[in-house]
Amino acid sequence: MPDSAMWMNASHEDGPVLPVVPEDAYDTRRVVLFGPPGSGKTTAAKTLGRRLGLPVLRLAPRPQDAQVRCAGLLELALALPGLPATRELTARLDEAAGRPGSPDGAGSALRLRRQTAAVLREAPPMTLMVDNAQWLDPASAAVLGWALRLTPDLPVIVAERTWRPGAAGHWCGEGTRAVRIPPLASSQVAALLSPYRLTSREVTRIHAHSGGNPALALALADAPRPLPELDGESKSALPPTARRLVGEWLDEVPAQVQELLTFAALDDRPDLELLGRLAGPAAEALLNQAEAAGLLDIERADRSLRFTASAIGTELVARLPGHARRLLHARLAEASRDSVRRDRHTALAADGADPRTARRAARAAVRARQRGDHALAAELSLLAAQRTPHNDGDLLAERALTAVRDAAHYGDLSRGRAAARLVLGHDTTPAQRVDALVALIDASGQQLHSADELFAAALHAAAGRPELTAQVLIRQSLWANVNEGDPHRACALAGRATALAEAAGDTTIAVMALTMQARLQRVLGHPGAETTLSRALSLPRTAPMPVNATPQHLAARHALFEDHTDEARSALLPLLVEAERTGDAEATVDILRSLAEAELRAGRCARALHHAHRAQALTDGTALSPAPACYTSALVEGTARRTDLALVHARRGVDTARQEDNKVFLSRNLFALGHLLLATGRLKEALEALQEVRALEELQQVRDPSVLRWHPELAETLVALGHLDQAQSLLDDTRRTATDLGRDAVLPPLERPQALLDAARGDYDTAARRLTEAADHLCRLPLERGRTLLALSHTERRGRRRASARAAAQTAADLFTAHQAHPWAETAAHTLSRLEAVPAGGHTHPHLTSAEQRCAELAAAGASNRDIATTLTVSVKTVEATLTRVYRKLGLHSRFQLAHVVAPARE
Repeated sequence: MPDSAMWMNASHEDGPVLPVVPEDAYDTRRVVLFGPPGSGKTTAAKTLGRRLGLPVLRLAPRPQDAQVRCAGLLELALALPGLPATRELTARLDEAAGRPGSPDGAGSALRLRRQTAAVLREAPPMTLMVDNAQWLDPASAAVLGWALRLTPDLPVIVAERTWRPGAAGHWCGEGTRAVRIPPLASSQVAALLSPYRLTSREVTRIHAHSGGNPALALALADAPRPLPELDGESKSALPPTARRLVGEWLDEVPAQVQELLTFAALDDRPDLELLGRLAGPAAEALLNQAEAAGLLDIERADRSLRFTASAIGTELVARLPGHARRLLHARLAEASRDSVRRDRHTALAADGADPRTARRAARAAVRARQRGDHALAAELSLLAAQRTPHNDGDLLAERALTAVRDAAHYGDLSRGRAAARLVLGHDTTPAQRVDALVALIDASGQQLHSADELFAAALHAAAGRPELTAQVLIRQSLWANVNEGDPHRACALAGRATALAEAAGDTTIAVMALTMQARLQRVLGHPGAETTLSRALSLPRTAPMPVNATPQHLAARHALFEDHTDEARSALLPLLVEAERTGDAEATVDILRSLAEAELRAGRCARALHHAHRAQALTDGTALSPAPACYTSALVEGTARRTDLALVHARRGVDTARQEDNKVFLSRNLFALGHLLLATGRLKEALEALQEVRALEELQQVRDPSVLRWHPELAETLVALGHLDQAQSLLDDTRRTATDLGRDAVLPPLERPQALLDAARGDYDTAARRLTEAADHLCRLPLERGRTLLALSHTERRGRRRASARAAAQTAADLFTAHQAHPWAETAAHTLSRLEAVPAGGHTHPHLTSAEQRCAELAAAGASNRDIATTLTVSVKTVEATLTRVYRKLGLHSRFQLAHVVAPARE
């Protein structure tokens, strides 16, 4: 091997996605990086080597080298050909190679050790890297280990597949630091796969399948059909490259371990007890080997098992022939102590249709549903339908429809499609066919971009049946609003659905249609929205309907729009109980989101966080679109906990909504993003996001300003950037519309940007009076009141009324702290500390020169760099340099922040 292949180029740069190595590893002389194939060990080792700042000598044995004695020593010698000790070592290796059985003698072994130690001592300053160390032959490992003890100052980096951190005696020597390469986080996988232009849903699935293994993620993304789909009963095979990689990973453990892991892959929730009953006392030791190889994680608290990448289980199951799989399910049924799971394995062990097995699976699905295990219920419902004999058409259709509904409730699209095919592929009634197609459309949730063919098929099946057509039109109304961004057409479709349902005498469908119509009328600012909602509330319902489609949920949303937070909360809590009872994941998420918003507006941040976290976790555990939950998480996290995490949620929501062409939640996530960027002082980015919200709302003809309150955020951003006339026009228009529609709750928050606008024009007295009155009107909304008081503090500061400014800031800080709005509390505390940093009666910041202070005051007053240069009779470049120093000294990033810290100059 040529020298150029041995020595790594220290100037080489890796891509943007790197495995995370703990910082203290960079201060350790001997490091072993371990992880499964494709985990990024080599990349991490190279990065670590470059950080050490020395040339890196890399040894990289291959699988065939593991059986060749001293192959590793020969590779070391060939990499350092110019050293006298190397020549001696090479000669000794050549001599040993010529003798059968060598080097076995004690004398020969000692000479090899002495010569290897001499090579390492004579070598120039370097870092020794041994990549793929699992294939380093034992003889070389023993000699290297001995030689490294004599060269303790030589940095060594080892990368290998399996090594338990607690194991003693690694050949690197004492004090070796073991570092397991962690899997990539979801955001890192998204960055890794960005060239593939996948949807966020595809990226999320690849992250789950790969477990954050970079090579496996790339193999899944690179395949024509990158992810296996459930066919309703078994898992299809992975793409060839992914299978090869997972196969290498599994080959790290013996066949006996792989056999036990196959049982784990066939169970939906494996644990140590179950596998112990199958494998006996050896089970835990076998599973420990799998854990050491990074194949699974063992949760010691509840003794449950989880594959680190779901692709491992997929591959293990795909290797089994059908008859072998059924035999293993039969053994699992015998070993299971849980009756529902026992029935699951019994159904999967059956070969084809079987009335008794189908009946057991259907009963098990009911029990799973009753105990809240809705994912298992969806699987069992489908198994019951698949095991029902085809000559019993009515029972087959009934069970298949139940399966579609169970799948829809949990967002399980693949099982929903499989169950719908059973309905559509048999001689079923129009009502059954429409029910299946409508349930499948509902299972799509916010992903309505893929439902065109379903609508066409549903309308065809519903022809001549007004009550069935009405059901389809309700879903088309949702499509028109969400994907087409046309609430006028959506409202018209909902109106047609109402007329058809009422003509057919179906009050349940009429309630759904009226609720949709009222929702859209509210968005459009139609005066009849409340009347329509009252009609929906007054009608009886003769059949169940999705909780988030009920008029009660819409009434709670309307109460929230009017800032009647306690009324909204009281209405939402029983709806949450009902949504959870039915197992409808999308409805549960929607109710949790509404509760989070109600609690947040009421200032109950801890409760809001709890609801938002539950909504996000449920979303991430199903096939639901992440856009709605991301919007709520962004708002709640940004107010109650961490703005950096909130920004991640908002950007994920924006990306998802764009990919799904979901205009409703695109505008909402952009609003959350703009709000967070404004709160963190990134004004130009905030303006871009909020201007897009405005454009989307205008495109969708949204008139009611209470539904999504982006108006004060955009106005405040425009004021901060000096676009005063635009801000005034927006405020005037919004105030006029809110007054016309009777949306009084919208008006007090508009006073904050209006006051900031007054202050920007120099009218500090009017601004302070306006903010004081607004704060009094916002007593029921403590966080909004806190923001108003912060604005009052900044205004009083600019008006040089420091005592009033401190009092307002202190009240705001107390409010935010009491309500656990931690980011805002930190902002208020920062404002307070800035106010207290300047001596009473003085206007000069202690860290600024007089020239810097004067320049900062003019900038805080809104003067442009050219205006400041003219006033101070200096060049524009001098002004730019001076302001740069001011920002650096004060720890600021924008004029918006500067205006909050430095009192503006009075002309």
